[in-house]
Amino acid sequence: MDAPAPDFDVVPPAAVREGRATDAYFARTEETLRHADRNPNVVAEVTADQFPDGEFELLAGVKDAAALFSGLDVDVDALPEGTLFDGGPVLRVEGRYLEFARMETSLLGFLSHASGAATAALECRRAAPDANVLSFGARHVHPSVAAMVERSALVGGFDGFSHVAAGEVIGREASGTMPHALIICFGPGEQEAAWRAFDEAVPADTPRIALCDTYTDEKDETIRAVEELGDRLSGVRLDTTGSRRGDFRHIVREVRWELDARGLDGVDVFLSGGLGPGDLRRLRDVADGFGVGGYVSNADPVDFALDIVELDGEPTSKRGKLSGVKEAYRTADGGHHVGLRGREGPEDGEPLLEPLVRDGEVVREFSIDEAAERALAEAEATGFGADSE
Repeated sequence: MDAPAPDFDVVPPAAVREGRATDAYFARTEETLRHADRNPNVVAEVTADQFPDGEFELLAGVKDAAALFSGLDVDVDALPEGTLFDGGPVLRVEGRYLEFARMETSLLGFLSHASGAATAALECRRAAPDANVLSFGARHVHPSVAAMVERSALVGGFDGFSHVAAGEVIGREASGTMPHALIICFGPGEQEAAWRAFDEAVPADTPRIALCDTYTDEKDETIRAVEELGDRLSGVRLDTTGSRRGDFRHIVREVRWELDARGLDGVDVFLSGGLGPGDLRRLRDVADGFGVGGYVSNADPVDFALDIVELDGEPTSKRGKLSGVKEAYRTADGGHHVGLRGREGPEDGEPLLEPLVRDGEVVREFSIDEAAERALAEAEATGFGADSE
């Protein structure tokens, strides 16, 4: 009898909701506090930096944080998703400590990973503001977090993504046409047969974007794709590997020249393969769109921490952290400011922390489009991602 196939190494959502997706020392903390009959009323804040330093990052993952606290007897405030921050609290929790102690590990994971990916996406978006930019990075991460990566890319301003199941989770349709594997399955010299079969097989509303760098150079395959598909060709994609790339900008200009020479200015040139913001800046005037992978999906998580700053109504903190409940503000000049709650904030400062959960009930709605619009507006206001190498 065959042994059953092993299951995937995935922590199930139930474990997260029940607080089992936690570090062991929080379980020990619970045991100790219950033994001591101690469960103080606390305010805890999530921060990356204590004071604003001008190094902005983009907040994402708030929707998952709200779901984590749903049903718990706590109040939670947070910055709106898509807000740029460079210090001070991005989220605070108020309630009895034992009500949420076990949730710290998952909370920081939700915010840290998503914010890192969203920040990287916004860097790319700002590098090529007029191009079509898609997220191609799901293959670089565990499939259980693909939806987080794709949603974070959209919050950072991307136009779309590639992962089908992620699209089902976040309610968006995935994008994509053909990989090198499709061309190779037809064999060397049979690129036309692959492009023709694709054209015949896929729905009419699927863009006919031919991958043009599998066996011969990019210019040759582009011309052949044009001759094969004619006016049905929407665009070409160049995914030239770094080891073969040479001067990628020159290659793209050659391809664009050949298309223009044939009066095909409506055929888009789409680039992918290990691209980051610097590449997008150098290529944005010769390409119509980009697929960005590892730069977003492999972005370093933001180094958030959760710290108690008020104990039974009195300011407190560990060494190196600022005691007291704080407020974050944005001023008209794009500045980010931090002050004590209840004190007068900066002139023309707008408080940023807004209700997220009240008595265990989520009181905020979430829109990816609104978060992306906010991120782009704040990038303009703060100068985030301004052209530089």
